[in-house]
Amino acid sequence: MMHNNHARRLNRQDYKTLSLAALGGALEFYDFIIFVFFAAVIGELFFPADIPDWLRQAQTFAIFAAGYLARPLGGIIMAHFGDSKGRKKMFSLSILLMALPTLAMGLLPTYASLGVAAPILLLLLRILQGAAIGGEVPGAWVFVAEHVPEKRIGFACGTLTAGLTAGILLGSLVATLITTTLSAQSIAQFGWRIPFFLGGVFGLIALWLRRWLHETPVFREMQARKALAQELPLKTIVTAHRRSVAVAMLLTWLLSACIVVVILMAPALLQKTYGLPAAQTLQANSLATVMLLIGCVMAGTAADRFGVGRTLVAGSLLLAVGCTCFFYAAAAAPQYLYASYALAGLCVGVVGVTPCIMVKAFPAEVRFTGISFSYNVAYAIFGGLTPISVTFMMKLTPMAPLCYVLSLALMGCVLGGWLCGGKRPLLTQVSAR
Repeated sequence: MMHNNHARRLNRQDYKTLSLAALGGALEFYDFIIFVFFAAVIGELFFPADIPDWLRQAQTFAIFAAGYLARPLGGIIMAHFGDSKGRKKMFSLSILLMALPTLAMGLLPTYASLGVAAPILLLLLRILQGAAIGGEVPGAWVFVAEHVPEKRIGFACGTLTAGLTAGILLGSLVATLITTTLSAQSIAQFGWRIPFFLGGVFGLIALWLRRWLHETPVFREMQARKALAQELPLKTIVTAHRRSVAVAMLLTWLLSACIVVVILMAPALLQKTYGLPAAQTLQANSLATVMLLIGCVMAGTAADRFGVGRTLVAGSLLLAVGCTCFFYAAAAAPQYLYASYALAGLCVGVVGVTPCIMVKAFPAEVRFTGISFSYNVAYAIFGGLTPISVTFMMKLTPMAPLCYVLSLALMGCVLGGWLCGGKRPLLTQVSAR
């Protein structure tokens, strides 16, 4: 085992690694999410003008969803080589696979120029983006966790998760800036291309910055001891680590539900259900997202100090309280919307502890594959089913979003309690042994 890696302080190289990983993750998430902010104008430009609006919208969001469906396959393939050839190579490849398709989207001719080939090419580029993000998120968690001291893994993973979330905020800010400074006609002519150009350039800059990163000490040690996986990592995961896969999938369900319901869906739900102004809900949403970044770092720091199980229990309880205050304030006391949404965003930061648990749930030899398989498959399932489930449940009660989050918070409490008191420990040291 690597000497004195357990409790040493973060050094300059650790901060550099964490900063570059978080920055690259934020820019890559921006590239992945920017599509949805311009879905309406993209639908008008890339599909025939004579089809019904609902069909155009459905086709546009189907292309957006294709990115999520491509995540598991892309993530598993990249993780396989990450476990066998090196973390850094895949860490760099993922951002290249995101930057180039994003740049190409900004250059893509529309339906008026290319006909049916335009939406087909858009779909293919979106699939490449999905494959890239499928490798980026698990790869980033593994990369930073294997670089920092054992006692700082929670802080590192929480900070990185905050960085990934910052990509969503950056996309929202860029979209807001463009839509408020350009006319609708200008956006349709050229304005919608600007965020994709920016994303491509951002990605290439992040790729250049990542050349200064080094392979993880854990992977180098496994190479030196010839301890890399001897058989297909995915086979090892599904046969020998089913319990870890189940825990990681449940944690991903908690993570995806919190982000999708409280951050992504809530503004539209508040406008539709309670008639709140769009500007007010979007401003409150930006505030909540900023608080989410802070909450992720706090949750990761707490995991280092108090343990992941206790942090998950406490964070899940706070999630239940914060979201209850938020949804009831939206319904009965909208004057407190900003404060309650900020509180909910801070409490959603409990998701910052989930990657810390995941990286400790799998041995180093198959860690990248274990996290990638569990996270991407679960996110494809639950990320897609959550909006449908919540929408269906709202026919029964307007508080359906809260009920959904509360049920996941309860699961988080149970899972955290099990991690605290399990007789068969699931979590191990991240350092190679």
